[in-house]
Amino acid sequence: MKFKSITGTKDILPHDSIKWIRVEEKLRNIFNSYCYIEIRTPIFEETTLFARGIGQATDIVGKEMYTFYDKGGVSLTLRPEMTASVVRSFIQHNFNKESMLSKVYYIGPVFRQERPQAGRFRQFHQFGIEALGSQHPSIDAEIISITSDIYNTFNIKDFELKINSVGCTCCRYQYRDVLRDALLKVSDKLSEESKKRIETNPLRVLDSKDVKDKEATANAPLLLNYLCDECATHFEKVKDYLDELEIKYVVDARIVRGLDYYTKTAFEIITTSLGSQDALAGGGRYDLLVEELGGQKTFAIGAAAGMERLMLMLEKENSDIFENCQNLLFVITVDDTIRVKALKLANELRGQGLSVDLDFNSRSVKAQFREANRKNSKAVLVVSNDELARGTVTLKDMNSGEQQSVAKNLLLEEIKKVLQKQV
Repeated sequence: MKFKSITGTKDILPHDSIKWIRVEEKLRNIFNSYCYIEIRTPIFEETTLFARGIGQATDIVGKEMYTFYDKGGVSLTLRPEMTASVVRSFIQHNFNKESMLSKVYYIGPVFRQERPQAGRFRQFHQFGIEALGSQHPSIDAEIISITSDIYNTFNIKDFELKINSVGCTCCRYQYRDVLRDALLKVSDKLSEESKKRIETNPLRVLDSKDVKDKEATANAPLLLNYLCDECATHFEKVKDYLDELEIKYVVDARIVRGLDYYTKTAFEIITTSLGSQDALAGGGRYDLLVEELGGQKTFAIGAAAGMERLMLMLEKENSDIFENCQNLLFVITVDDTIRVKALKLANELRGQGLSVDLDFNSRSVKAQFREANRKNSKAVLVVSNDELARGTVTLKDMNSGEQQSVAKNLLLEEIKKVLQKQV
């Protein structure tokens, strides 16, 4: 019997994991530059955390969660998103007592039981940021700035930032009644899914990708026209900050996001390169969530994005970020009599911060060179008894083909020169 990975999951193989590590390093550098610190939460939580936080009427809670009972009879769920877990940790560990504003980021797997398709899996990976403790529109602008900065830093050209305000409880609930009445008038033209949402979550009908729904709701009333003064003023200030930061955006009144906890600012970064799955990232303000989950009233905003979709975009745009992913040095032994000394030399170089590999199958020098090429080694060291007796090693630049005999005490310096030429 041959076992295979579960449909909707994917092995990240060694040649790909190097790419993921490179991308994650770059993401961490971006987050660190904005002074966000990493948080790592468990991959499963009590089911009620997600049901209360995300909303009973959402697709995630209604259809997509992986839920099970442990031996103690407690209902647990593999996290379908990260914000609820971050907020739970924020409350449990009293982040607000350490600082007025908590800024964290995360990178990790999430789980949703949905139909696998391009750029979407049942186990996938998200990276994101959360800022808890400020209601000022400048932090909204910073969160949007970071998210946009990520795709600019990766030199991704095909993306667009769309922003909206989904108001607060006062203006949104008033608007829901208006929208529900408008949707009931065109319900016969809506998809079956959207018909169900008229009573449970009417705002999601505006976010539907179904062509029938888009046509039927083309003239539907928009929440932007029903914002209270406070929400309208907040949205204008967010736009002012984005303008000052020279961040290009489009106001799209149909951006409502898929989770119930959003208030005021909502935004998405979309692309035309991934077919119907056009969203690269999204986020917004969730000023009610901390209190909803048992904490003190705390203003908060965050954003999240899919790693798999970012990787797809980088591959589609032939990103050069994957070049020189590993500065590998390969040590070649002329014969087995030198193997112990070759291992010692490899360990010495590893101790100097280099990635070093060598042959463990007693192959010929020619075969070892082929292996070095297969591993895309940047440089090769050829070790022999005669040279070591003279205190030298042969260093070969695998890019130019140049080779030289180098004294051992100068070896690290010469290796770095060769690697630097290939950057």
